[in-house]
Amino acid sequence: MEAIIEKIKEYRIIVICTGLGLLVGGFFLLKPAPQTPVKETNLQAEVAAVSKDSSIEKDVKKEEKEEPLEQDLITVDVKGAVKAPGIYDLPVGSRVNDAVQKAGGLTEQADSKSLNLAQKVSDEALVYVPTKGEELASQQAGSGAPYSTSKEKKVNLNKASLEELKQVKGLGGKRAQDIIDHRETNGKFKSVDELKKVSGIGAKTIEKLKDYVTVD
Repeated sequence: MEAIIEKIKEYRIIVICTGLGLLVGGFFLLKPAPQTPVKETNLQAEVAAVSKDSSIEKDVKKEEKEEPLEQDLITVDVKGAVKAPGIYDLPVGSRVNDAVQKAGGLTEQADSKSLNLAQKVSDEALVYVPTKGEELASQQAGSGAPYSTSKEKKVNLNKASLEELKQVKGLGGKRAQDIIDHRETNGKFKSVDELKKVSGIGAKTIEKLKDYVTVD
């Protein structure tokens, strides 16, 4: 009888251990797997998308901004007692001294006393530097600067070709093409002031262009 009881105890221990093993195994098998932080991932994706859209919007705004105007230049012809006579482009507002320096400076034979180096030069000016002892019959008394200017005929905005408009000071190829495109789309210009309707041309530029362009 005692032997039977001992056997039962042994089997009971085995059954209990087996049951515990099954419970532990089932717990780990049935335990749900950890979920990925979907919300955090989605938030990061949204932030990246917004940042990208903002960057694109900034780029578009930059492209839409008015393009910088080409630097206004004047063209002068420098002759006489300078080291490198020739035709040069200078910024608007330049002085006789700027033109002389652009041409390499005065030679040893130059008569600097007859020059007003501080006087402004205009577009298409002739800057002539005399040699010592040279008399200039054409020089105006008291002018202090032996140069003269001549203005060319104004360009008609309603008739000018692309090449003609490109030669106008302060325009350049891009603005010239914009003017022609506007003319073909909207008809003739009624006044020079209507250039303000052309993209990239402002009031200051129009005032400068009035010396070079006209309408019918």
